[in-house]
Amino acid sequence: MHPTVRPGNGRPLPEGLAEAIGETAGDIAALLRGAADPALPVPRSEWTVGEAAAHLALANELMADLARGRERPYGDGTPRSLAAANARALVAFEERRPEPLAAMIVEQAEAFLDAVDRAADEGAADDPALVTPLGRMNRATLASYLLTHMLGHGYDLARALGRPHMVDRVRVGLCMPFMLLVMPRVTAASAADMTARYAIRLRGGAAFGVALDAGAVHVTPGPAIRPDCTILIEPVAFLLIALGRLNPWRAMARGHVIAWGRRPWLAPRFPNLFTAP
Repeated sequence: MHPTVRPGNGRPLPEGLAEAIGETAGDIAALLRGAADPALPVPRSEWTVGEAAAHLALANELMADLARGRERPYGDGTPRSLAAANARALVAFEERRPEPLAAMIVEQAEAFLDAVDRAADEGAADDPALVTPLGRMNRATLASYLLTHMLGHGYDLARALGRPHMVDRVRVGLCMPFMLLVMPRVTAASAADMTARYAIRLRGGAAFGVALDAGAVHVTPGPAIRPDCTILIEPVAFLLIALGRLNPWRAMARGHVIAWGRRPWLAPRFPNLFTAP
């Protein structure tokens, strides 16, 4: 267990989620504490290491406030509005030094978990009406959102710094409640003309179905019935593709994605049906 993580027994979150949040924040902090140059560019991003770390610190603070039940308007859920909100926040927050940002990332992750605990004590842990940048959700799903967000940017920082990333099968599984909830909300224009049924199976993990009908998207947990296309994918590859960090064709070339069914040619289209949250 990471030294910054407190025991999760009795926490009002799915098993392992509180620990994963604390451990991921600690892993990111360890990366940053070994970063000598905050101006180092992040691959495939307009941000530097210092800017990505500042964004993470601010985002963890935002999530902690949301878990307290506070309303914090932050865009309207579209990629353009979220990018604009991120840019405004970074202009207003000037800290770019790795050490203080590492401390803030950990502190705000712990503040988030404290807020979830207090809500449980007050009988509000399952409140489904928390307003987040990607719609309303309860605190357990918000915790899954926080973990997903940290893993995406933690992966970016690890690549920028030439260090191993912290995305693994277990943590991906804990991201799935958020991913399944948000998929219909981030449907891309490319889905407008599609009618298809997908079965997505994470190797050794969750399975879910995605049905598209002329732009309407329905996501169902568990095995899909009579899918047109079944996609079996490694969990880490799934999350990295979903977050726009991994090219789907590269994942397929490495054998991390396999597809079959009545219409297997639909598999390459699937990642383009959604915009990374």
